[in-house]
Amino acid sequence: MNAPHRSPAQQTILIVDDTPDNIDVLAEVLAPHYQTKIALNGEKALKIAAGEHKPDLILLDIMMPGISGYDVCQRLKRNSDTHGIPIIFVTAMTEMEDEKKGLEMGAVDYITKPISPAIVLARVRTHLALYDQTRELERLVALRTAELEKTRSQIIRRLGRAAEFKDNETGNHVIRMSHYARLIAQATGMRAASVDILFHAAPMHDVGKIGIPDNILLKPGKLDEIEWEVMRQHPAMGAEIIGEHKDELLQAARCVAITHHEKWDGSGYPNGLKGEEIPIFGRIVAIADVFDALTTVRPYKKAWSVEAALQMIEEGAGRHFDPGLMPAFKAALPEMLKIKERYSEENGALPDLDFAA
Repeated sequence: MNAPHRSPAQQTILIVDDTPDNIDVLAEVLAPHYQTKIALNGEKALKIAAGEHKPDLILLDIMMPGISGYDVCQRLKRNSDTHGIPIIFVTAMTEMEDEKKGLEMGAVDYITKPISPAIVLARVRTHLALYDQTRELERLVALRTAELEKTRSQIIRRLGRAAEFKDNETGNHVIRMSHYARLIAQATGMRAASVDILFHAAPMHDVGKIGIPDNILLKPGKLDEIEWEVMRQHPAMGAEIIGEHKDELLQAARCVAITHHEKWDGSGYPNGLKGEEIPIFGRIVAIADVFDALTTVRPYKKAWSVEAALQMIEEGAGRHFDPGLMPAFKAALPEMLKIKERYSEENGALPDLDFAA
């Protein structure tokens, strides 16, 4: 996004016309007030508009050989990098239908030739001011949205950490397994936006443990069948705590909470999903969560070696875990071990959640 509220001397007008005399007339009017660039055809105009230093406004002729002004306008409006640049048609086409067509294509104004210098300057000044206001509003909205997203992510992480504290964890577990999930997802070739969503949703996987009684959750020995029945309720509890939302991150958090204990062969809980019925986020978190659980000390067991944990997960492929994720898991393992060391339990609970990728 270009910087808003630039002075006229810093603003750039792109003049597009196949007739040099017409360009000279417009440049003479505008040059004392603005920087100007020129293009004698549509191809050159598109190249300039898509460049690093985009124009703040385009004065565009319609009747040009090759790519017409209408075509140039359509292409600019279809491109997310240029669609916001205001376009004023400057043309000898004076019919009302021509003006209507130009405005329907996304132009902000329509000036007929021969031009009036006063009108051109007034229209240019007006639309530059409107464009500056629009960009400033977009900047403020983007800033506020980023602040809200940061706050939302912090709330999700802290709820996840609350569940781990209740489960006799330092809180580092949610950090480690979230990074593990991120690394595995990246190794599958998942698009970056989805990887980021998973990374920030994963801490909520066990939030439902908040609803499990302490005498079951903190029991140092094996659970009996009745106790296991209660423990198996925590994914559904987590989904209920998070609720149903239109927000993509909260949808992902709910998905992870309710599906990370499902198993590839359908023997998991709470819904007995099988194979690709289990969302990919749940399948990835299942591996990340189990790997961390196996390789760290818990009240009921010692930490397994990485080699033993890897063997167990490989043996569980096709039964517990998605076999198609095994190559990604193995590819991600070297980086996962770096995360394991960085956020080891021996370092104690972190003073604040560290989710720097």
